[in-house]
Amino acid sequence: MRTWRQAAALAVLLACMAGSLQAQTRAWLDRDRIALGETTTLNVETDEAVAVPDWSGLARDFELSGHTSRRQVEIRNGRQIERALFGVALRPRREGRLTVPPLQVGGARTDALSLTVGPAPVRSARDGAAAFVEAELETDTPYVQQAVGYTLRLHYAVPLVSGQLEQPEPEGASLQRIGNDITYSREFEGRRYNVVERRFLLVPERSGPLTIPGARFEGRGAGGGFFDDLFDRGPRQLSANGPASALSVRAMPGTASQPWLPLRNLELRWLEQPERGRAGAATTLTLEATFDGAVGTQLPDITLPAPDGAQVFAQPPQYDERFDEGRPRVRMTRRFSIVPRAAGPLRVAGPRVGWWDVRAGAARTSAAPDLRLEVDPGDGDTADAQAVPPAPGLPAVSGADADGSRLWPWLAGLFALLWLATSVVAWHGLRRARVGAWGLVAAVPGAAAVPRSRIVGPSLATVLQTGDPAEVEAALRALIDPPAADLDALRRALGDAGQRDALAQWQRARWGDGDLVAARAALRQAFRTGAVAAGPVAPDDEAGLPPLYPRR
Repeated sequence: MRTWRQAAALAVLLACMAGSLQAQTRAWLDRDRIALGETTTLNVETDEAVAVPDWSGLARDFELSGHTSRRQVEIRNGRQIERALFGVALRPRREGRLTVPPLQVGGARTDALSLTVGPAPVRSARDGAAAFVEAELETDTPYVQQAVGYTLRLHYAVPLVSGQLEQPEPEGASLQRIGNDITYSREFEGRRYNVVERRFLLVPERSGPLTIPGARFEGRGAGGGFFDDLFDRGPRQLSANGPASALSVRAMPGTASQPWLPLRNLELRWLEQPERGRAGAATTLTLEATFDGAVGTQLPDITLPAPDGAQVFAQPPQYDERFDEGRPRVRMTRRFSIVPRAAGPLRVAGPRVGWWDVRAGAARTSAAPDLRLEVDPGDGDTADAQAVPPAPGLPAVSGADADGSRLWPWLAGLFALLWLATSVVAWHGLRRARVGAWGLVAAVPGAAAVPRSRIVGPSLATVLQTGDPAEVEAALRALIDPPAADLDALRRALGDAGQRDALAQWQRARWGDGDLVAARAALRQAFRTGAVAAGPVAPDDEAGLPPLYPRR
């Protein structure tokens, strides 16, 4: 019996000695509960002589900094053992309960660790903070697709050596930076702060609750006082977290006009409105529209209806966008040329635009005043003549000067050259369209004739992939010529059921509770080769030029 007990004790002793000779590796956190924006140190200890931890598994949930390492030698049971201690600072990328995954250290592997990350603390000047962030929203109850001003203000009380201000993207809305940063200084609680103001444009994409995550600032200050300079202290680390902003996004009302245009105000007026004109000659009108609470990509196409007995030609609109009183504003100007066919009084109806008043919660309509033009007789019988729009950039020539002027032969030659160059460019463009340019409309046999689609180039794919909803709809409406007034009109002009269904899915997702990401993917799939019109497309050979390649 005694011999058996001695043998068992010897076996246990040998096992302990063998275990002490094996490599030992462990990991631990100095703090397992922190706030977002703070750091915790991950320590890894091993007695493998040349082992180094593999940190790559940490990059998904943490930002790594402050790597350290230390080695020491100790004598254990008559043996020399070298141990290494590694450390790294972990900054979590999000809130919640995070897992520090197992790390490979040589031939050993550490255990997984748990870390709880709470909300970031928000400090202000009243807390004596050397740096803090403020956030301001134009409104916290916007409508879907309403352009909302969002302003960040970084305050810092010490000179900065370096720094970075980051604003995370919200879910369910687009957030776009507007303009350049503005710098100035302010005083809070008897302390002077430098301020960096950064402005954004927020456009909610669906109704319901919406949260804008708080901004984060990380920087280094140059020191804050006499003792810092006296003891030659280096730059100090600064950090600040802005507050999260909560919004309640309202859905589009059923009584709203289409296209949907949520604004604070809309004013239309004539900048140039002559009282007299001449038959067969162009008279220019200039319209100004001021949109309060919108950006250029959200604006409708304002046209001037052609009055009876005249033709209207419109030049491209010009936009002047600015950020004023915490929200975007756009001033649009557009010139129209009216060519009367006969003498006499001519009434020109002012353009009308429907919009939604976001302050009053009511539908509105803005209109420019109607105009009355007294048309004088022209130089010839212009009643049945087809007017030609004035060429931009060329001076107008009055009828009195036209009789004896020597300018007309030169102008005629110039117009002939321009017509010839335009014909060549158009012919080459149509030939390229045959090899699959985006936007070319295919024919549906037996359907009613509709205008040929525009060839908008491969940029349509980019717009459908990365553009905001207003840019997507503008690109889709431009697939036909003239552009569709809205998506409903585009659906009626399409002959492919899949494309009509994709448009309907997009409209439901944008104005209802659907999945906008899935709807965008459906549009890319449906329009990957262009739009399909509900009518035949005339072949290019009708232009009178021989085909580049014979048809088989």
